[in-house]
Amino acid sequence: MKVAIFSESNADEVAIRILVDGILGTRTEVPSPMPPIRSRGWGAVLRDLPMALRHLHYQSDAHAMLVVLDSDRSPLHRASDCQSAKPPKKCRLCQMATILTQVQNTLAPRPTYGPLRMALGLAVPQIEAWYLAGRDPHVSEAAWMVGLQSGKPPYTGGSLKKQVYGTDEPLLEMETSRAKEEAERIVREGKLSLLEQLFPGGFGSLAGDVRSW
Repeated sequence: MKVAIFSESNADEVAIRILVDGILGTRTEVPSPMPPIRSRGWGAVLRDLPMALRHLHYQSDAHAMLVVLDSDRSPLHRASDCQSAKPPKKCRLCQMATILTQVQNTLAPRPTYGPLRMALGLAVPQIEAWYLAGRDPHVSEAAWMVGLQSGKPPYTGGSLKKQVYGTDEPLLEMETSRAKEEAERIVREGKLSLLEQLFPGGFGSLAGDVRSW
């Protein structure tokens, strides 16, 4: 299965593929050709999603498209809230879903490979929190939500990076190596279910989408 993965870092995309392969129980491949996305950051990824989807649909052999963004301090994704009459406007997962649905509705049929399958995830507050599943029980969506509501976050982006990389400013090579190591550990130790329990809105949504493929 050929799956295009987009996130805010090349290092994260390596780790995400390992987690997805763990969910599927098989190894996925990178589609060809991939869209020429060069910029990063959640805003840039959102901006480039329409171009990326059209490229994959019309010009690649992709079977699926998967996108993961960091939540930072934006609203956490909760299915009950996001499906209500007044969903939170700044939920990044919902923003992704809206953009992709709008683009999909304009696409012509894709006879050779069929429609692209989709999976969306939201790392709360950033993907380093996922890498700590099974290492730090205090890092979770619930803990982050309580911190946001109280105005006293339980940890910072920098502190999460230090736990994972040993520094809050890792070089890309180190970031990729450590992200890969932690993702492989999570799969090897059977911690995917724990990851889903700790991050039900962000990783749970992603896992549910992937299983629906």
